[in-house]
Amino acid sequence: MKILIVDDEPKILDIVEAYLNVKKFQVFRASNGTEAMEKFELVQPNLIVLDLMLPDISGAVICQNIRKTSDVPIILLTAKSTEKDILTGLQMGADDYIVKPFSPKELVARVETVLRRSASPIVTETKWSFDKGMLVIYPENKQVFKNQQEIILTPTEFEILALLTSHPKQVFSREQLLESVKGLEFDVLDRIIDSHIKNLRQKIEDNTRQPYFILTVYGMGYRFGGRKDESYN
Repeated sequence: MKILIVDDEPKILDIVEAYLNVKKFQVFRASNGTEAMEKFELVQPNLIVLDLMLPDISGAVICQNIRKTSDVPIILLTAKSTEKDILTGLQMGADDYIVKPFSPKELVARVETVLRRSASPIVTETKWSFDKGMLVIYPENKQVFKNQQEIILTPTEFEILALLTSHPKQVFSREQLLESVKGLEFDVLDRIIDSHIKNLRQKIEDNTRQPYFILTVYGMGYRFGGRKDESYN
């Protein structure tokens, strides 16, 4: 597994690389945003550990640019720990985050958790189709198509969508959805899930103000509103 770590502090790069090497990860380093984008294109890593505060291009911009073409898992490193900063990071498409100063062992554990989440299929059906093929999911390949156009989801977004679509009409509380995406900071705030739901709606809904597929059940949580095509497995 190839891990790209991006930070402008050499000591952090050294420590994180050493701990990841122990776990047999192949580590690539970048100390600024420009180098990070170059390494991303060249290496095609399996996961990125990305500092938000970089000297040239912000981690936020890098995350946004990567999300235009790739669903590679991204773990943000941030010295900011306010609710607003955390939600902003997740809205950019990050899968997880860790606040500085951090334990290198905790970071490695997060890396392993996010990689497991992105690699392990949640469901075993070959194809799920909803509303006459408007929304099609290939669970084993983790692919999603809307009106025959592939939609790029992050591993966390796919995990949530797969859970909702595998139990149509069932209402899931925020706590249940948090449990399905292990690795996030459960004790921070329920709005983490709201942030991921917002991102999902922007990608698969025609009108985010009047969503059709991902519905809010006020005071309870969320449920999937699409109708499964019985002619598909």
